Amino acid sequence: MNQNPMNQTVVGIFDTAAHANQAAQQLKTAGFSLDDVDTISRDSKDGSNYYNSTNTTTEAAGDAAGRTGDSIGSFFDNLFGGDSDNASRYSHAARNSNSMVTVHCKSADHAHKAAEIMDNAGAVDVDEKAQQTGYQANAMNAGNDAKTMTAGNNEMSAKVIEEELKVGKRVEQTGGARLRSRIVERPVEASVRLREEHVTVERTAVNRPATEADFNAFKEGEIEVTESAERAVIAKEARVVEEVTLGKEVTQREETIHDTVRKTEVEVEKLGTKGVRNDQNTSNQK
Repeated sequence: MNQNPMNQTVVGIFDTAAHANQAAQQLKTAGFSLDDVDTISRDSKDGSNYYNSTNTTTEAAGDAAGRTGDSIGSFFDNLFGGDSDNASRYSHAARNSNSMVTVHCKSADHAHKAAEIMDNAGAVDVDEKAQQTGYQANAMNAGNDAKTMTAGNNEMSAKVIEEELKVGKRVEQTGGARLRSRIVERPVEASVRLREEHVTVERTAVNRPATEADFNAFKEGEIEVTESAERAVIAKEARVVEEVTLGKEVTQREETIHDTVRKTEVEVEKLGTKGVRNDQNTSNQK
């Protein structure tokens, strides 16, 4: 690893060599020099050994961990300095994964960009990986959830993640109306005046001399009178008496959404010196 204090080394751990190679290719596309990118993968024939799959000249994990699984621990010990908890957790996650990608960066912005690219390419969550494979994390480091680690000789960085509230809209059915028509019958009545004819027969007694007209009618014959009557005739006429129409009216309203968002807050606490012996006081007591 480059010993320049301004330099930083970013390490991404991957479950598959394909994801690691994809991350290396995306780093190259983003403008990172392949001389600063090193990809190593576990030997499928010997699960404890790693080999450098990119043939780069970077002396990173490819050379530090390419011999035995124990060398991985040495690599992370050197990378983290005196932070044995992080070194142990990352070493455990690396031993239970397939591949690692290391990137030498010359600035913090460069390092954050490399970490973001490897996260998007499928770098594992180190804490989750360690817990899934049986690692017991110390209480001081149980809350660390970074997927990739950024460190220099005496530098470590924490990502600040903030959620944003985005409100969208979807259409859902809230009600409606349906028109259904059917035919029903109801009794009705109406009055009408009807005319009827009836034949009546009336006999009147007469006693007078017969006249010539009477002699002319004095012969056989028939007189017929017919009767008639009116009957009610029913006819029906259909008429449109009402129209029922379905339509929609659009109204708008404003609704205020209440929710919570999360944000990472990083607190910096300065640590004082502990266990410092005052040699001057000791010599005076003598």
